[in-house]
Amino acid sequence: MTARRSRHRSAACAALALGLAGSLALTGCNSHSSKKSKKPSSKFSSSSSKTSKTSKSKKRKIIGGGAAAAGAGAASRRVPDCYPSTYKVTFSQQTGPKSHVAVKFKNSTSRDCKLYNAPLLRFNNAKDPLPLLQGTPGHLDGTRITVPAHGYAYAVIPTNTAATKGTAQKSVAIDFMGISAGSATHGPATVNFAEKRLHISVGKSKVTNWSSSIHGAQLAGGVGK
Repeated sequence: MTARRSRHRSAACAALALGLAGSLALTGCNSHSSKKSKKPSSKFSSSSSKTSKTSKSKKRKIIGGGAAAAGAGAASRRVPDCYPSTYKVTFSQQTGPKSHVAVKFKNSTSRDCKLYNAPLLRFNNAKDPLPLLQGTPGHLDGTRITVPAHGYAYAVIPTNTAATKGTAQKSVAIDFMGISAGSATHGPATVNFAEKRLHISVGKSKVTNWSSSIHGAQLAGGVGK
């Protein structure tokens, strides 16, 4: 009787031991699999974070590049003032009932430039420039034209009466007016008529504002056809 009980107890203990071992192994497997399952989620999270940071940095670069491009575009749109020189400004005398001196400016650069009001012309080293036909140095009419690259602008000095025609001039100093009264942007440039074999006669006359065409300048000076 005692031996049977002993064998029964041993069998029960062995079964219990096997059950406990199985549960522990299952627990270990579950624990190990859960650890593995956590790792991919962690990698995915970090990669998504990196992707988010990269996209943000790209957006910042794109925004910054757009602002720089806009600034460069604005800078390129600024039109500089025109410069006078002995080869950019030429003079010619027209005779007849509508006699006048034509002043022609050539923009010899590859970029547009601006002209304001009228040319300031001092013949034979005169102290004061020739008066303006349109407005006065203190009351300008605000003429402003853009001369295209390799384009031209014109002004006219009427000389259709004896007083306005006056006498032959030896030279002229040229300044370009600024946007305000009495201001000059650049100059002077001096043209020697004798050296260029030009016969330019100017008396008590006035000069028109700049115009984009010779016809417009002649009409402003009252000597147009």
